[in-house]
Amino acid sequence: MTPAARRVRLGHGADHAPRAGKVTVVIEIADIETAAERIAGHVVRTPTVPSPGLSALLGVPVTAKLELLQHTGSFKVRGAAAKLLALSEAERAAGVVAVSGGNHGIALAVTAAALDVKATVVMPRSAPVRAVEIAQASGATVRVTDDMAGAFALTAELRQEGLTLVHPFDDPVVIAGQGTVGLEFAEDAGELTDVLVSIGGGGLISGVAAALRARRPGVRVWGVETEGAQAMSEALAAGGPVPVALSSIVSTLSAPAVSQLTYDHVAELVTEVLVVPDRDAVRGSLDLADHAKVWAEPAAGCLLPAARRVLERAGEDVRLGLVVCGGNATTADMAAWTDHFSLR
Repeated sequence: MTPAARRVRLGHGADHAPRAGKVTVVIEIADIETAAERIAGHVVRTPTVPSPGLSALLGVPVTAKLELLQHTGSFKVRGAAAKLLALSEAERAAGVVAVSGGNHGIALAVTAAALDVKATVVMPRSAPVRAVEIAQASGATVRVTDDMAGAFALTAELRQEGLTLVHPFDDPVVIAGQGTVGLEFAEDAGELTDVLVSIGGGGLISGVAAALRARRPGVRVWGVETEGAQAMSEALAAGGPVPVALSSIVSTLSAPAVSQLTYDHVAELVTEVLVVPDRDAVRGSLDLADHAKVWAEPAAGCLLPAARRVLERAGEDVRLGLVVCGGNATTADMAAWTDHFSLR
């Protein structure tokens, strides 16, 4: 068993008591610290900044962790770098493969090129055109399938042919890499009571929640999904991972199922997972541009409508933290979504 998969339970706040008799696989803070050392020099320590505009909009202090300023446009480069740098020479020589709704593919392609590793990225047709173009321009082979389920199936076939899998979320090394977002947030932010994190397959929130529970155990962590990409919500309702039908426009959050590993983290460490409509996620992206002066994709825009719901439940003494996970949406994408939802 790898160090990152030891069976432990991190500390709990009063609002999230451990379940009786439950021992869950949770990434340790030491594993996240190791990942931070490993990926230093390969990723950006992104700004953690108070947002006067969002604070005025929401009526409470807001601090934003700007992962959209990574050189790949999203947090995904952290997990990709952590995994690639941990591979053996034989695993690298075999070449790597990943399935992606967009951002993981970009991260893997760019990082693999920097490390001189041959990469194959499998994406559904719903993935942003820009993500496909960037992955190809970085030297990766891109395979496109009809849907996300087909992308996962093809990736499994390529793995059987000998390629080394770099899973977007079902990997303790990748989760530890994503957890470095939470490690930096804990070190760089002022006082926080609640942190909101978007969920696709759950790798980011698993790592961030593990880091925050260790470094700031009183902070509540909330997950956010979009309708039609709510694999974690349905898993929590079912008591474990289940396949879900995908219909959200937010391809970067569209996992056909979460993993047992990410489910365990969220069930153990996250206060609640909120689900918002696509329209509100796009509106949130526009609000982030207008009020925070950042260009974020709807996978991050969904945090704002969810934040309003957190405020309704938690009261006026909240000090919010938002992990602005990515900005890989084009002006054409945003214009199309704005027109589709009549948001002009």
